[in-house]
Amino acid sequence: MLNNKSVLITGGTGSLGKALTREIFAKWPEVKKVIVFSRDEQKQFQMAQEYPEDKFPQIRFFIGDVRDEKRLVRAFNGVDYVIHAAAMKHVPIAEYNPDECIKTNIGGAQNVIHAAFEAGVKRVVALSTDKACAPINLYGATKLTSDKLFIAANNISGSNPIKFSVVRYGNVMGSNGSVIPFFLSRRTEGVLPITDPDMTRFNISLKGGVNMVMYALEHAWGGELFVPKIPSYRIMDVAEAIGPDCEKPIIGIRPGEKVHEEMITASDSYNTYDLGKYYVILPSTPKWKISDFVNQFSAKKVKAGFNYNSGENHDWETVDSLRKLISEHVDSTFKY
Repeated sequence: MLNNKSVLITGGTGSLGKALTREIFAKWPEVKKVIVFSRDEQKQFQMAQEYPEDKFPQIRFFIGDVRDEKRLVRAFNGVDYVIHAAAMKHVPIAEYNPDECIKTNIGGAQNVIHAAFEAGVKRVVALSTDKACAPINLYGATKLTSDKLFIAANNISGSNPIKFSVVRYGNVMGSNGSVIPFFLSRRTEGVLPITDPDMTRFNISLKGGVNMVMYALEHAWGGELFVPKIPSYRIMDVAEAIGPDCEKPIIGIRPGEKVHEEMITASDSYNTYDLGKYYVILPSTPKWKISDFVNQFSAKKVKAGFNYNSGENHDWETVDSLRKLISEHVDSTFKY
């Protein structure tokens, strides 16, 4: 799919961006170019050490901010596929810095769309979050707006064959700022602070996130929002898996947090289909026939009123499975 193609990843020095880069070089060694676009020069410098020019001549590191449309247009020149992973994502920080969150997550999305049209990009896959579903915090609201912008971009493409799609998933295990690395760093102190003992979250590995992006990049018709079928975990099980002997004081929910996350609302159910491994929320006004899509992917309509909630999931991680996943995907030296 990506051999002889040029791919650009915004937010390319983040956890998922680095995982995507590894996957692309492993599966498509004849990729024409991989452009890592981000605003953090230190992270770019560190990542460049992993990809020396003599072994990875196709890689390029491009300093830039998604808030800068002109810079994006220049970076997108000659690019076939764009994966938009850049975002301001920390919920409490977004609550206290709303203007900055809006500029990056909404303004940045608009800039990516405009630059993709301007530069002749063929496909764009944008990353979403479970917090964009029925949002109660600013981060989720900005990501929901971003999702709507990317989906609607297909309606203004005219005869341009470009396709925009979105992937939405829950917490990426081991990603920067997530609870598992936080607990791992705190367990030596003997205290793991718990926001709410009833809290649950969806869980996906970096590999799972990468696979989903690649699926959308290859199969999207334009306007879909893909959701993976993934397990949930209970925050108390995560704490028990990492620090069974630690104190676990209840500190209360942080600003903008939910007890349970949702990825598909009951209102979404009327446009939601089951693809087997994934769910997909189809656009209300697609440029193609829904019947053709259903036939192509053997898609099955979900029941009216269906919703996908981390607290009512049918698939759960256990303390033992979490320990195994942490040692496999987060910290190979992890012992309990």
